[in-house]
Amino acid sequence: MFSWLSGKSNTITSAAAIVALFSILSRLVGFVRDRILAGLFGASDVLDVYFAAFRIPDLMFQMIVVGALSASFIPIFTKYYHKKRIKKAWKFTNTMLTLVAIGFGVVTLIMMVAADPLAAMVAPGFSQAKLDMVADMSRVMFLAQFLLSVSMIYGSVLQGAKRFFIYSLAPIFYNVGIIVGAVWIATEEWPIGLAWGVVIGAALHMFTQWMGARALGHRFKFSLVLKDKDVIYTLKHMMPRTLGLAVGQVNIFLMTAIASTLAVGSVTVLQFAYNLNFFAVGIIGVSYAIAAYPTLCELANDKKKKAFVQTISSTARQMLFFLVPATVLFIMLRAQVVRLVVGAGQFDWEATILTANTLGLFAMTLTIQALIYLLVRVYFSRGQTVAPFIIGTFAAVFHGFAAVLLTQEFGVIGLGAAYSIAVVIQFVFLWGWLRVKMGSLGELHIAKSLLVFVAAAACCGVVTQIVKGVVVEWITLDTFVGVFAQLLVAGGAGLLVYVSIAYLFKSEELLNIVSGLRRKIMRKNHPEEAILEQN
Repeated sequence: MFSWLSGKSNTITSAAAIVALFSILSRLVGFVRDRILAGLFGASDVLDVYFAAFRIPDLMFQMIVVGALSASFIPIFTKYYHKKRIKKAWKFTNTMLTLVAIGFGVVTLIMMVAADPLAAMVAPGFSQAKLDMVADMSRVMFLAQFLLSVSMIYGSVLQGAKRFFIYSLAPIFYNVGIIVGAVWIATEEWPIGLAWGVVIGAALHMFTQWMGARALGHRFKFSLVLKDKDVIYTLKHMMPRTLGLAVGQVNIFLMTAIASTLAVGSVTVLQFAYNLNFFAVGIIGVSYAIAAYPTLCELANDKKKKAFVQTISSTARQMLFFLVPATVLFIMLRAQVVRLVVGAGQFDWEATILTANTLGLFAMTLTIQALIYLLVRVYFSRGQTVAPFIIGTFAAVFHGFAAVLLTQEFGVIGLGAAYSIAVVIQFVFLWGWLRVKMGSLGELHIAKSLLVFVAAAACCGVVTQIVKGVVVEWITLDTFVGVFAQLLVAGGAGLLVYVSIAYLFKSEELLNIVSGLRRKIMRKNHPEEAILEQN
């Protein structure tokens, strides 16, 4: 069964579709998670502590594993795996697994010991009692990050082998574990149960990825060959990649620290708004970036510049086709989204409005946030690690100053505005420097497509606003069902208009999606022809 589930994705679009589909499922489970948390604890001290406790373990994990190791691991793994040097690929995998288990294990123990001062860094505005809770939760969550660090190596194997199905299942199980902790373990008297839910989710995440790698033929053997040239290359490039990818996490860390100095519940409002904003960023931006990265690495290794640029351009245009209307809909329907996801139980109306307004400011740059994920992987596939770090650092410094200034006037909403301004700066410099190094990136083609998307999205927004008002006359918004119906009908009408206009203008990206679906359907209906076609 796992062999079937681990089937190879042969195109970026099909790979992105798989990752996006399961990302949607994962985000929906995540919304259930957030609704349960909001309903049980509200915008309270408990959730403030919980989200603050996440910051240090997650920062460490994102920097060392998700960023540095996976970015360095995949280009080397693909070099061997796709050239049928399987034994070499598995040997490299086992060495990196051994190094991660030992190295990250030691770091985890050190961080557990240093949890108290780290808690004071991440939430300087908290009382001592809340800081003690942050430290206790962080210690438990460090264990979860250790499990996830091992899981990410297995996940990088699946990405490098272009087996995205099993890879995409793991986050769903991760969120299920957190829900288990919130519903059946945590109580107001014992809130640390929330942290143990994270550990359960991490264990499920690791098990899923391990099963996928095992289906490909991987078997773990202890290997500590530090003098291997590929290991040396990976370790050598870890630091700049770690620093480059850490910038995004530093921004979140900074926002959490500032939010801790504001009114009670500000950390929770910030986290919920950011989670909702990341729904579209994760589904579209991260999915396409993950799907394109192995191909970009292959083309960079083979020095196929023209195909490399075409891949960047086509991937960016496909992303924009989805991102532009998503930006409009998130801004237009932000209040409905917040009410559906977290507007329950102890999460009151004031907190709902505050979260919706913060989400609106995040969503203004949703498209740019998503494209940054692709651009960073373009740099990494070419072995360029310093430029993303310098650019990201500059944007982070600006973000810090802007966040301090804007929160003085606007409170937690100012954090959303500061973040959006900073990502615009980061995007402009990332794209500009890449163009200086490579020449044209197909901007004219992108601009032509973008013009169609923007025109269609404008009409989408107008129709959504009109239908949203009409629905109110027929449906009461005092219930979950009523709000969901308004969101579904108004958003659906807007999307229908968007697709219709894009089709009217013969959008290349839409036509490619339609033709791809037709090929899939034809292959299912004519399996014999599909077999002959493959042969």
